[in-house]
Amino acid sequence: MPTSPPGSAPDSAPRSAAADAGCVFCGVVADGSADLVLDEPDVVAFLDVRPVFKGHTLVVPRGHVDTLLDLPGELRDPYLAAVQRVARAMETGLGAKGSFVAINNRISQSVPHLHTHVVPRTKGDGLRGFFWPRHKYAGEDEAREYAAKVRAAL
Repeated sequence: MPTSPPGSAPDSAPRSAAADAGCVFCGVVADGSADLVLDEPDVVAFLDVRPVFKGHTLVVPRGHVDTLLDLPGELRDPYLAAVQRVARAMETGLGAKGSFVAINNRISQSVPHLHTHVVPRTKGDGLRGFFWPRHKYAGEDEAREYAAKVRAAL
């Protein structure tokens, strides 16, 4: 739950990067110009202005972070915990049966400030999987090769 009233300064200084003057989401965080859902020292969540479904929420780090890959380690737990709580709130607060949670890194990232979409879902809501073409592996060997490449990179 909010640790400070929406639109007000956080209880403590954020541990993340400073605001980026040209960033839309940094502006939203600074002036509280959105419909805030969560307002905490490190994380803010607000309704998306172009929702997939009503209640569609964006969770963002308070300080400017470009992508998930840039998120400082000390912010991982507060950030992901906030995403988890917002996803739960879709069910308890909106009566959704679940949620769709997504993060874009660079490609299709409309605002270059890390943000996680949390979209309420109900059976029969019309959203059908992902809206891009699917590609099959050429067999089990190719799938194993891809798995091995990712595993080796980790």
